[in-house]
Amino acid sequence: MKLSMLAMAFVVAVAQTPRHEDTEFYEPVPPVVTPGKTDSAPPSDAIVLFDGRTLDAWQSADGGPAKWKVENGYAEVVGGSGDIVTKQKFGDCQLHVEFMEPSPPSGHSQGRGNSGVFLAGLYEVQVLDSYDNVTYADGQASAIYGQSPPLVNAARPPGEWQSYDILYTSPRFTDGKLAEDGYVTVLHNGVVTQNHTKLLGPSVHHALPTWKPHPVEMPLQLQDHHMPVRYRNIWIRPLAGS
Repeated sequence: MKLSMLAMAFVVAVAQTPRHEDTEFYEPVPPVVTPGKTDSAPPSDAIVLFDGRTLDAWQSADGGPAKWKVENGYAEVVGGSGDIVTKQKFGDCQLHVEFMEPSPPSGHSQGRGNSGVFLAGLYEVQVLDSYDNVTYADGQASAIYGQSPPLVNAARPPGEWQSYDILYTSPRFTDGKLAEDGYVTVLHNGVVTQNHTKLLGPSVHHALPTWKPHPVEMPLQLQDHHMPVRYRNIWIRPLAGS
């Protein structure tokens, strides 16, 4: 007995349909993480780097205690005191940082509320008062400084708290050479401003970046650019595989 074309098609489709046990996986079971009570609050598996009370998780970049001012739930840059770095090292991660630009604003372009979040101490997500402030595109708030301008300018006015939510994938090096690219995604005040942006090398000023091999895990760094930028609610989640 010959099968009709429709019947033959049905037989082929059934034969090609995978068994449910081939497509449904029950292990490994993802761990349970309790979200924060708000979108900005740390989830249950986060490492809190600054809770508004002490900078115990930080130190000066040149060694010794962090010298920034801590009061009223925030840490404020003390101009000339130097950058601060985390005592702990991190690789691939999800990072949340909140910052406030000085109000009333002072200065213009790069001289207005300048600071920075340095992933691995090398790759700068620019912190700047970019609200009604003209400057070069790859130096705006949430730029990968000197490499990638933000997709949009999502800055709030100075004197208001702003947020960065950053996903960082560290570059990998083998025998002193780049083996795997590094990437950064940034949400500025909930708006995507860097979408899986490929890093070109460490951030440099008025120069082309060149790669410097480094371990996957490195300290996080916040910049003293001699302007009283404030920070609060800083937490980080190391991601599997780092």
